[in-house]
Amino acid sequence: MKKIQTRGMAMLLTAGLMSAGLVAGAHAEPGGCLKYGAVGAVGGHVANHHAVLGAVGGCAAGMYTRHEYRKTLREKAALYDKEHPVDPHLSMLERYRQSKTDEQKATLWDAEHPQAPNTH
Repeated sequence: MKKIQTRGMAMLLTAGLMSAGLVAGAHAEPGGCLKYGAVGAVGGHVANHHAVLGAVGGCAAGMYTRHEYRKTLREKAALYDKEHPVDPHLSMLERYRQSKTDEQKATLWDAEHPQAPNTH
Protein backbone atom coordinates (compact mmCIF):
# COMPACT_ATOMS: atom_id res chain seq x y z
CA MET A 1 0.00 0.00 0.00
CA LYS A 2 2.84 2.38 0.87
CA LYS A 3 4.52 1.74 -2.51
CA ILE A 4 1.35 2.73 -4.42
CA GLN A 5 1.02 5.99 -2.47
CA THR A 6 4.69 6.85 -3.11
CA ARG A 7 4.35 6.14 -6.82
CA GLY A 8 1.19 8.25 -7.00
CA MET A 9 2.88 11.17 -5.26
CA ALA A 10 5.89 10.91 -7.57
CA MET A 11 3.64 10.95 -10.63
CA LEU A 12 1.67 13.90 -9.27
CA LEU A 13 4.85 15.83 -8.52
CA THR A 14 6.26 15.09 -11.98
CA ALA A 15 3.05 16.20 -13.67
CA GLY A 16 3.03 19.40 -11.62
CA LEU A 17 6.61 20.24 -12.50
CA MET A 18 6.03 19.54 -16.19
CA SER A 19 2.92 21.71 -16.31
CA ALA A 20 4.70 24.52 -14.43
CA GLY A 21 7.45 24.45 -17.05
CA LEU A 22 4.89 24.65 -19.85
CA VAL A 23 3.07 27.57 -18.25
CA ALA A 24 6.27 29.54 -17.61
CA GLY A 25 7.33 29.32 -21.26
CA ALA A 26 3.89 29.92 -22.76
CA HIS A 27 3.47 32.43 -25.57
CA ALA A 28 0.38 33.81 -27.21
CA GLU A 29 1.15 31.97 -30.44
CA PRO A 30 -1.49 29.68 -31.87
CA GLY A 31 -0.90 26.12 -32.94
CA GLY A 32 2.11 24.03 -32.23
CA CYS A 33 2.88 20.36 -32.47
CA LEU A 34 2.17 19.50 -28.84
CA LYS A 35 -1.18 21.23 -28.55
CA TYR A 36 -2.62 20.11 -31.87
CA GLY A 37 -0.96 16.71 -31.61
CA ALA A 38 -2.64 16.03 -28.26
CA VAL A 39 -6.02 17.06 -29.63
CA GLY A 40 -5.44 14.95 -32.75
CA ALA A 41 -4.50 11.95 -30.62
CA VAL A 42 -7.69 12.20 -28.59
CA GLY A 43 -9.78 12.73 -31.72
CA GLY A 44 -8.12 9.83 -33.53
CA HIS A 45 -8.59 7.55 -30.53
CA VAL A 46 -12.26 8.44 -30.17
CA ALA A 47 -12.97 8.12 -33.90
CA ASN A 48 -11.23 4.87 -34.90
CA HIS A 49 -8.72 3.98 -32.20
CA HIS A 50 -5.97 5.56 -34.33
CA ALA A 51 -4.42 7.84 -31.73
CA VAL A 52 -0.96 7.85 -33.32
CA LEU A 53 -2.32 8.76 -36.74
CA GLY A 54 -4.41 11.53 -35.19
CA ALA A 55 -1.39 12.84 -33.27
CA VAL A 56 0.74 12.97 -36.43
CA GLY A 57 -2.00 14.78 -38.34
CA GLY A 58 -2.62 17.18 -35.46
CA CYS A 59 1.08 17.89 -35.13
CA ALA A 60 1.35 18.72 -38.83
CA ALA A 61 -1.71 20.98 -38.64
CA GLY A 62 -0.29 22.76 -35.58
CA MET A 63 3.08 23.34 -37.20
CA TYR A 64 1.40 24.76 -40.32
CA THR A 65 -0.83 27.05 -38.23
CA ARG A 66 2.14 28.41 -36.29
CA HIS A 67 4.13 28.87 -39.52
CA GLU A 68 1.32 30.93 -41.06
CA TYR A 69 0.97 33.02 -37.87
CA ARG A 70 4.69 33.84 -37.80
CA LYS A 71 4.66 34.60 -41.53
CA THR A 72 1.84 37.11 -41.00
CA LEU A 73 3.79 38.71 -38.14
CA ARG A 74 6.89 39.12 -40.32
CA GLU A 75 4.82 40.68 -43.12
CA LYS A 76 3.17 43.18 -40.78
CA ALA A 77 6.52 43.99 -39.15
CA ALA A 78 7.99 44.72 -42.58
CA LEU A 79 5.08 47.06 -43.34
CA TYR A 80 5.63 48.80 -40.00
CA ASP A 81 9.36 49.18 -40.75
CA LYS A 82 8.54 50.65 -44.14
CA GLU A 83 6.27 53.30 -42.59
CA HIS A 84 8.58 54.02 -39.64
CA PRO A 85 12.17 54.09 -40.87
CA VAL A 86 14.98 54.21 -38.32
CA ASP A 87 16.73 57.55 -37.88
CA PRO A 88 20.25 57.09 -39.31
CA HIS A 89 21.66 59.68 -36.89
CA LEU A 90 20.93 57.57 -33.80
CA SER A 91 23.73 55.74 -32.07
CA MET A 92 23.78 51.94 -32.05
CA LEU A 93 22.75 51.97 -28.38
CA GLU A 94 19.71 54.16 -29.09
CA ARG A 95 18.73 51.97 -32.03
CA TYR A 96 18.92 48.93 -29.77
CA ARG A 97 16.83 50.63 -27.09
CA GLN A 98 14.15 51.57 -29.60
CA SER A 99 14.08 48.20 -31.35
CA LYS A 100 10.89 46.17 -31.19
CA THR A 101 10.09 42.53 -31.80
CA ASP A 102 8.12 41.44 -34.85
CA GLU A 103 5.12 40.77 -32.61
CA GLN A 104 5.24 44.30 -31.18
CA LYS A 105 5.58 45.83 -34.65
CA ALA A 106 2.65 43.76 -35.95
CA THR A 107 0.50 44.86 -33.02
CA LEU A 108 1.39 48.51 -33.62
CA TRP A 109 0.68 48.15 -37.35
CA ASP A 110 -2.73 46.63 -36.58
CA ALA A 111 -3.49 49.51 -34.20
CA GLU A 112 -2.56 52.10 -36.85
CA HIS A 113 -4.51 50.33 -39.61
CA PRO A 114 -7.79 48.99 -38.17
CA GLN A 115 -9.75 46.77 -40.49
CA ALA A 116 -13.22 47.81 -41.55
CA PRO A 117 -15.94 45.83 -39.81
CA ASN A 118 -17.43 43.06 -41.89
CA THR A 119 -21.14 43.88 -42.32
CA HIS A 120 -23.46 41.39 -44.00
